[in-house]
Amino acid sequence: MANIITGIRIVISAVLLFCPVLSPAFFVLYISAGITDMIDGAVARKTGTVSEFGSKLDTAADIVFIAVCLIKLLPVMHIPVWLYIWIAVIAFIKAANIAAGYIRQREFIAVHSILNKVTGGLLFVFPLSLTFVDLRYSAAVVCTAATIAAVYEGYLIRAGRTA
Repeated sequence: MANIITGIRIVISAVLLFCPVLSPAFFVLYISAGITDMIDGAVARKTGTVSEFGSKLDTAADIVFIAVCLIKLLPVMHIPVWLYIWIAVIAFIKAANIAAGYIRQREFIAVHSILNKVTGGLLFVFPLSLTFVDLRYSAAVVCTAATIAAVYEGYLIRAGRTA
């Protein structure tokens, strides 16, 4: 059941591509995808169906959702250069973590730390906050959390504490 919920998030993310950005339909689908992200893990734990496949599917669904959101939101946001640079640094750290995890364990590692969950929550709220919080301030909060989470994730991977 949990994997079905995660699969629904992937489908919702794909449908988001066809919605006008920041429209009511966009926000309904966006929030629906967020809800599926919050409940799939809880359902897996409650039903005793937690699995490595489910963890990897959840990570893949997160990547699809984030990619779709970036495709939809970046063209309508006026992002300063310093923010693009910061995002690139975070992406580099995350890519290095993926490579380090693969080199260390010969498989792709998905770290579900509390810091990654906090960052995910902040990323989720970010588009919803754009109407009442200046982008520079809300983005700085999200990027700070993402940087700390990425560095901590790298530490966990290199210390072999990902299980």
